[in-house]
Amino acid sequence: MQTVKEYIAAHEPRFLEEWFSLVRIPSISAEPAHKSDMMVCAERWRELLLEAGADKACIMSSAGHPLVYAERIVSPDAPTVLVYGHYDVMPVAPLELWKSEPFEPEVRDGRVYARGADDDKGQSMIQLKAFEYLVRANELHHNVKFIFEGEEEIGSPSLNAFLQENKELLACDVILVSDTSMLAAELPSLTIGLRGLAYWEIEVTGPNRDLHSGHFGGAVANPINILCDLIAKMTDADGRITIPGFYDDVEELSSDERKMLASIPFDEEKYKSAIDVKALKGEAGYSTIERNSCRPSFDVCGIWGGHTGEGSKTVLPSKAYAKVSCRLVPHQQHEKVSQMFMDYINSIAPDCVRVKVTPMHGGEGYVCPITLPAYKAAELGFEKAFGKKPLAVRRGGSIPIISDFERILGVKTILMGFGLESNAIHSPNESFSLDMFRKGIEAVVEFHRNVKF
Repeated sequence: MQTVKEYIAAHEPRFLEEWFSLVRIPSISAEPAHKSDMMVCAERWRELLLEAGADKACIMSSAGHPLVYAERIVSPDAPTVLVYGHYDVMPVAPLELWKSEPFEPEVRDGRVYARGADDDKGQSMIQLKAFEYLVRANELHHNVKFIFEGEEEIGSPSLNAFLQENKELLACDVILVSDTSMLAAELPSLTIGLRGLAYWEIEVTGPNRDLHSGHFGGAVANPINILCDLIAKMTDADGRITIPGFYDDVEELSSDERKMLASIPFDEEKYKSAIDVKALKGEAGYSTIERNSCRPSFDVCGIWGGHTGEGSKTVLPSKAYAKVSCRLVPHQQHEKVSQMFMDYINSIAPDCVRVKVTPMHGGEGYVCPITLPAYKAAELGFEKAFGKKPLAVRRGGSIPIISDFERILGVKTILMGFGLESNAIHSPNESFSLDMFRKGIEAVVEFHRNVKF
């Protein structure tokens, strides 16, 4: 049998065409106009899983978009790895910033450019091709199950109930996910922690209609002004969130963990240059790496109201809106934080407006022990593919379903992600490196070869 590298080289044109066949499907879960595309994409994954060596693969319904389930059972008595991924993608706007069509993959300078090239069709394809190699090389000695969902980018609203209803079907010994990133191409790293998330929409209503700002300005509360004031009160001068009790459940970093984080190579000037900012800002007393991975945060994700078209319009608006979120850390429960936020907003809202807060999606944080046998197998996989031991890092993003996996299925998740910040996921010109694609397959093959349960 060919080595992994030889197999990838021999079959790469087919790998790419199969990958591209998924990327060409605009499976945008957030947009109802693409509902039919979700089923098309699920069906394409079902076909690819069977072709790669699954004993069976099927599309399963949920309260929302369908899920794809597949399995290869080598023995009922053998341990099981469950591979999770998602086939939905983010919207593509603003379209004018794309250098090529978002759903027509294009290879430039050793990278594949397209929406979903990385998140998560490219990374899920890594898992599929590692599985294919192991099946054809007759090296698969444990069971493998796959579950690919179509709602991750909208908070996985249907997956929790699906897990509850299918615990026996999804029973496993460890879960493997490729949906995270590394520190740098030359600095391999394994994610051992994720932040949680709580998300809300705020609606502030003032007068019963838009008013002339000359006739009413200074006498009637402006909802946009009030909304901005409410948002400003959410953090203090030190960057700390002001919600009463917010930090009660926040896990403080140990001195050993702070030392480990401080040892991670980090070029602050390069970091600022990459996003074109002159200075950084965050919670006082913590480093940038601590702030964006291990500490909670509050952000306004969108704000609107009044006249936003061309030209001027002297209007005092009737309504103002904002979408806001908090990134949470382990031990903070998103439902508890959500209620605390709503109570706080209502307590500080003035009587001159009406404020409505609508909770949206959320999830808990997650931490994986580096002593876990399956984590050690992931380390070996990275060492094989990248030639060096990976760093263990926490990341600032959220995958809410990971904590649900642990709570419902009772197993830990290994996060073997191969993305990079330069891949621009969720942004125009998303891409994924072909070199990283090849190394990812090699790393996952090595994980399966070495995993202990």
